Amino acid sequence: MSGASWSGRAFAGLQYALPQHALSRLILAATRVRTPWFKNALIKGFLRLYEVDMGDAQTAEPLRFGSFNEFFTRPLKPTARPVAAGADIIVSPVDGTVSQCGAIEQDQLLQAKGQTYTLDDLLAGQPWASSFASGSFCTIYLAPYNYHRIHMPAGGKLLGTVYVPGRLFSVNATTARHVPRLFARNERVLTLFDTEFGKMAVVLVGALNVGSMATVWAGDITPAAQRRITVLPAAQMTLAKAAELGRFNMGSTVIVLFQAQRARLLPQLCAGLQVKFGEPLAQIIRGPV
Repeated sequence: MSGASWSGRAFAGLQYALPQHALSRLILAATRVRTPWFKNALIKGFLRLYEVDMGDAQTAEPLRFGSFNEFFTRPLKPTARPVAAGADIIVSPVDGTVSQCGAIEQDQLLQAKGQTYTLDDLLAGQPWASSFASGSFCTIYLAPYNYHRIHMPAGGKLLGTVYVPGRLFSVNATTARHVPRLFARNERVLTLFDTEFGKMAVVLVGALNVGSMATVWAGDITPAAQRRITVLPAAQMTLAKAAELGRFNMGSTVIVLFQAQRARLLPQLCAGLQVKFGEPLAQIIRGPV
């Protein structure tokens, strides 16, 4: 076994022993402290660890934010992310790195080389899971330094929101290679939309140190008071392409699902490609299905 493989397995193995939810709740509390010296220390420490581009933010001075979480989920300038024009263009919902993308082989999605998981596991047995069989998917990883708001890849009417409890493993590439069914094991929020080209799902996947996941219609969904699969009350809402859908309070992963023969992923899309919110991700397939 190579040194890199051994260290990857060790890193993944350590996460099994960690009190993942307790750590994430601690992070949640710390990142929302508004005491100036404390939140400033957190922000300065973060900036020493990561190279953050504040030029795109509405507020360019990091210490002007009221808490670390406000800094972390900072809004962008309206012109910072041009949205790809064209009624047929589906856009990236986030800034991040493509983890995997491509066809859903019957009900199997690729997680990493040698690792797959099923639609039914990812979508926690929801009755609409089979709608995406033989469709396509794109998994995008958000690093800590990325912009952390999530937007609509295409316009759609909200059909449902489901909270799914689970673990909180890291979702970086190393963990994806070594933890089987990672995205189907972690805590997540499922959102389902009806669009002009069929159903589209946007799955928010939690991770270690992700204090909470929120949507614009339900607010903070995690951490949940009761850790059981929960279908949230229906919200009558239609969101336009590029409208804000939700946000991660710390970094994680988004998985976008399309039905078969309804959307074509762009040929340049591949694992390792860095994307930004608003850039082209796929194209709507017009005509009879």
